Amino acid sequence: MNAIASYQYETLQVSITDNILTVTLNRPHKKNAMSFQVINELIKLAGRISKDRTIRAVILNGAEGTFCAGIDLGDLNHPKNTAFALWELIKPWQSAFQRVCLVWRDLPVPVIAVLEGYCIGAGLQLALACDVRISHPDCQLSIMEAKWGLVPDMGLTQSAFGVLREDTLKELAMSARIIDSNEGKELGLISHCSETPLEQAQKLAAEFAERSPDAVLASKRVINAMYDQPAKTLYKEKAWQLKMMFGRNRKLALRKAKQASTLFGKRQFR
Repeated sequence: MNAIASYQYETLQVSITDNILTVTLNRPHKKNAMSFQVINELIKLAGRISKDRTIRAVILNGAEGTFCAGIDLGDLNHPKNTAFALWELIKPWQSAFQRVCLVWRDLPVPVIAVLEGYCIGAGLQLALACDVRISHPDCQLSIMEAKWGLVPDMGLTQSAFGVLREDTLKELAMSARIIDSNEGKELGLISHCSETPLEQAQKLAAEFAERSPDAVLASKRVINAMYDQPAKTLYKEKAWQLKMMFGRNRKLALRKAKQASTLFGKRQFR
């Protein structure tokens, strides 16, 4: 058995066939919402993948027909995690929230996201950092953070650049609107729509594996370089998230999610 697949993961399922690694988010009772443990395990797993030169491609999906319903808000808002979350936003380098997404963009092998059910918030930011996104037509997608009075801060400024037009990205981020995969395909958010997305991902991964692994790596690195963004964009994500978290309208956003008649106060920041 491949060494990576032999590790014991609490929130992931990992298997390998013909040098193609399949990683499954495995918290179906939470619609595979991204807990702090998921973040930690994904980052560690990606580090192991980057060192294994036998792996030719990675398929990233979710258990029981859902990719990822976003950040686990219960975990994020738990008092025991407050200090960790604040440190990740304050520290001058990539936060764990950014790293868990961008690490897939940085891997030396192609990464294919298989999207089903829900792909929302953190889930969509994770998918955007993958090289190809294959979605079931019924999958629901959203940059959901604005609904909770927050801003996308998981590397969106890096991963969405070159994927979506600026106006489209602004509209989705500002509205927190949920769209289906067909609209996502029209907007360029989705690479392919398929009734059998995992099967199509496996075929594509096998096609990648037929090519020189160095040529595949070079293609990924060269094309990524076309869309390199300065590190200060990641810092701005974190700085604005801190403002949102402690701003007056954040609490009102949480209330409005339950009571639509809630009114926001005047804009606090400029």
